[in-house]
Amino acid sequence: MELCRMNWVVLAAVVCTGVVQAEVKHTPEQIKFFETQVKPVLEASCFKCHGAEKKIKGNLRMTSRKGILKGGDLGPAVELKNPKASLVLVAINYTDDDMQMPPKTKLSQDKIDILTKWVEMGLPFTGDVDGPGKVAPGNGKPAAHEITPEAKAFWSHKPIKRSPLPSVKDKAWAKSAIDRFILAKLEAAGLKPSSRAGKVALIRRAYYDLIGLPPKPADVEAFLADKSPTAFEKIVDELLDSPHYGEKWGRHWLDLVHYAESNSFERDNPKPDVWRYRDYVIRAFNENKPYDDFLREQLAGDELENPTPDSIIATGYYRLGLWDDESADPPKARFDEIDDWVTVTGQVMLGMTMNCARCHHHKIDPVSMTDYYGLVAIFRDVNSFQAGHDGMSKRFNKGNYHRKLSDFIPQDKLKSSKVNVVIDENKLKRLNDELAKMEAEISKKLPGGVVDDFKYESNRVTVVRKHAKLLPKGMPKRYQKTFDERNALRRQKELKDIRVLAASSTPNPPDTHILLRGSPRAKGKKVEPGFPQIFSPPKPLIKKKQRSTGRRLAFANWLTSKSNPRTARVMANRIWQHHMGRGIVRSANDFGLVGEKPTHPELLDWLASEFMAKGWSMKAMHRLIMLSNTWQMSSAGNETALAKDPANNLFWRYNLRRQTAEEIRDSVLALVGTLNLKMYGPSIYPEIEREILASQSRPGANWRTSRGADAARRSVYIHVKRSLIVPIIERFDAADTDATCPVRFNTIQPSQALTTINGKFMNDASKVFAARLIKEAGDRSADQVKLALRLTTAREPSDEEVDWGVKLIDDLMKEDGADSTRALQYFCVMALNLNEFMYVD
Repeated sequence: MELCRMNWVVLAAVVCTGVVQAEVKHTPEQIKFFETQVKPVLEASCFKCHGAEKKIKGNLRMTSRKGILKGGDLGPAVELKNPKASLVLVAINYTDDDMQMPPKTKLSQDKIDILTKWVEMGLPFTGDVDGPGKVAPGNGKPAAHEITPEAKAFWSHKPIKRSPLPSVKDKAWAKSAIDRFILAKLEAAGLKPSSRAGKVALIRRAYYDLIGLPPKPADVEAFLADKSPTAFEKIVDELLDSPHYGEKWGRHWLDLVHYAESNSFERDNPKPDVWRYRDYVIRAFNENKPYDDFLREQLAGDELENPTPDSIIATGYYRLGLWDDESADPPKARFDEIDDWVTVTGQVMLGMTMNCARCHHHKIDPVSMTDYYGLVAIFRDVNSFQAGHDGMSKRFNKGNYHRKLSDFIPQDKLKSSKVNVVIDENKLKRLNDELAKMEAEISKKLPGGVVDDFKYESNRVTVVRKHAKLLPKGMPKRYQKTFDERNALRRQKELKDIRVLAASSTPNPPDTHILLRGSPRAKGKKVEPGFPQIFSPPKPLIKKKQRSTGRRLAFANWLTSKSNPRTARVMANRIWQHHMGRGIVRSANDFGLVGEKPTHPELLDWLASEFMAKGWSMKAMHRLIMLSNTWQMSSAGNETALAKDPANNLFWRYNLRRQTAEEIRDSVLALVGTLNLKMYGPSIYPEIEREILASQSRPGANWRTSRGADAARRSVYIHVKRSLIVPIIERFDAADTDATCPVRFNTIQPSQALTTINGKFMNDASKVFAARLIKEAGDRSADQVKLALRLTTAREPSDEEVDWGVKLIDDLMKEDGADSTRALQYFCVMALNLNEFMYVD
């Protein structure tokens, strides 16, 4: 077989399956028919795109009989044994919506009849347009997707090589291997590294880098007082042991896999219990699960020899994408679903834009359609994320997709699981009884039509809230609290009954074919499961399972093997990125020819090899980076370095960064004293203004506002609805949930200031902050200001800064008529908007 080259056009790329037929003799009448009737049609309608130009479309050349029978990216254009099935006739008759030639206007019927007769008589032809017996010349260059020695020599395709540490002049500064790689390039460029950051900056940076929260004043004071050489090392170790580490670093992974809890499209209905996948990710980071195991569980947790509740929940990875619950084209929707798995897996785990090859060979990288559909075949055993047209309800729970853990794991192995939660039946009965009594009393107080609405449990809280004035004092609040407590408890079931959004699979999936132009209605050559050939991978070692093909486990094992040059490089680059402000490869999802080249390739390979040598431990990598002088540099600039390297490509200083959206919200809640550090469990729903809810296609649908302490949990636990992002999160560049998000935007725009100065969240928080300041600092404005600035900046404010804050409060009282409490609240709004608070130095 011959792997055909691909072009960007109309005819989508597939592997050529045809064999060039031997020339045959035709009668003089047939030759005359070709010369007088067929050839004029070809010249007028076909040769412009499929003629003798250097760049022909679809790689199909119709200037010779050999070229037509050889075919292009779709295979032979004419089937001599079955003329009616010939692609050229399918195309000119417009019988396939995905293949219509000429593309702009259909040929007249008399011309179609001429070409049909020509094909049926065996394709008589008189030589080539370029001359008898010649094939039109190409440009002599290999196609982008072809695997050449040059392609194999590209930096990210080569095996990982651990280079010897470079020599440096300033040996005192280079205390680690990382420092030597960085300093060697700086010295070669005539630059020096920035000075060491101050201790306050270091502890604040460490807290935000590892747990995404600000240090408490007592933490800062203790660190400043610790003069031992291991003082900072102890801070790093304490933070790595914190349960909040997983919440911070788990969020980075959720960005990559476009985690969301709804399906998108018009209804944007919720994905039931998908939050268990989020909790799995957080637990995995906290437990320092080896990265290779982390990937294996998500890709093939159900195919492991001894699956665990975690490994089953991890396969919720396949349920995170967009899903159209009323698709007008179900076959296309199914392949869109698989394409999402190939896209995310390729970019996130391999740094490869595999998805470019769905419709044609990759234009730039050595990735063929066979490579792409080889991965499609890997994932083909995972059943579709099906549901009824009402979204997630009836058919979903009856089907094969929302499963009990006991469907995957024997009951005896579930009892010792960490996610096992046994329900308190007595407490549940008591809460149900309390609710029943209150509901009976409430029903008597409601107007007739409203009582009908109150019959439905989903309406009860809303009805009580709307008609609170009709009810006894305190009952609405008591009802809400009891209702929420009962529902939270009711969601907890014994592990055997816990439902999970996991990868339901089949051991006998349909065959996989290359799809012409990516359309499931235009099947090309059959493709077997396989890995990208640029890496010269071994043949997949597939062992069929009882309920699945075993293909995904074979892929996961190859992906995480030490011979794979991409996996460790890609993740080592991501860890560096989130510590240093950018990756050694800036295009973190694309290590291909169109992506950015590494600024420090030897360092990246050293980090990747060290990552594997340390058992794929992410915590070991954090420690390695954060204890280097490179990470501990200040963000201060200097004229020489700014002139030579304004983009900081050589890492001569630390990159100042703004807090992420989640860090801003969590930090505000932490400073005002209301942050609820409860971990895991169903998502929360912070209050969203009615005006924003009203902007939805279904205003307020599937958004139930959380109350009390539950609403103040960390942002990683907020319900992620694709069409409705909480404003304070959305304004500060939340991750895109429609596609993998390797790097968040970092914008500065007016809507951010409007949100943090005028928005409800920040103003409500400022009132609580003011109350804290009064309680802890007393009534003196100077003491209140000093405490506020200590909390927001993590340092002792100067006398001038305190005086400035006091003057602001006085001016608000004198010039604007605000009372002391109101003036302090306005000052708190200002303090929470300080750049020193918003940015991590």
